[in-house]
Amino acid sequence: MEIVDAHHHFWDPARNYHPWLRDEPPIPFRYGDYNAIRRRYLHEQYLADARDYTVTGSVYVETEWDPRDPIGEMTYVAELRRKGLPSVAVGQAWLDRADAGKVLERLTGFDFVRSVRHKPRPGDMQKATRWRKGFALLAKRLGRFDLQTPWENLGDAAALARDFPNVTIFLNHTGLPADRSPEGIAGWRRAMAVLAAETNVVVKISGLGIPGVGCTAEANRQIVLTAIDLFGIERCMFASNFPVDSLCASFDEIYRCFAAIVDDFAQDERRALFADNARRLYAIADGAP
Repeated sequence: MEIVDAHHHFWDPARNYHPWLRDEPPIPFRYGDYNAIRRRYLHEQYLADARDYTVTGSVYVETEWDPRDPIGEMTYVAELRRKGLPSVAVGQAWLDRADAGKVLERLTGFDFVRSVRHKPRPGDMQKATRWRKGFALLAKRLGRFDLQTPWENLGDAAALARDFPNVTIFLNHTGLPADRSPEGIAGWRRAMAVLAAETNVVVKISGLGIPGVGCTAEANRQIVLTAIDLFGIERCMFASNFPVDSLCASFDEIYRCFAAIVDDFAQDERRALFADNARRLYAIADGAP
């Protein structure tokens, strides 16, 4: 199967500083104990995990690198790209900082940087905040933003999308539907429907692992099909979130889960979800990098 992986990470904690991968004690995490991924994870490990798939492109997403040096991460990615992956990258910029404009200007100097991610805190996406001022600078510089936030905040995200219609917002990890109770799913669906009304928002269907359960079609069918129903096939894409989601499932299990859920879709629809949408929306050139 050909895939363009819309969301993955590379890191080497022995060489580069990632506070959450090196500091003690580890931070609280939605998948629980993550000591298994506090290790080197680069091309060799990724391609071994993806060995049953033809990866024709990928999107590297910032790794909460040393906050004092956001440019250093993209310099490192430029070095990584010499081995063929990633095709493009999502950089780090702290939008609520005074130097946000300068950092964004430097990030745009890398021809493979397509987007920026800075996980907003509660209230950041509301009007008249310093974070919003930084987002306005991003709108002028890049025109893409990767949003990772719990689904309870998607009302604010919808307002942000309305206020910046020229920015394509990539919702990470399907809006984080961690609560799989009937009430939790219903709340997530309502929030996703509000966000889906904004046509400049697209969704990365990823991050669906369940500790102790894995990533199965049975567990995730409702989530995946609801996201596709709300946003439309043209605004959805599959992604591995590796190595983070290796805490719950193998690369193959994740993609088999996706494939089983959309098995009855038309061939061009499956191709869009697995590869073409990520390539189009992140402007990945054929044969990149």
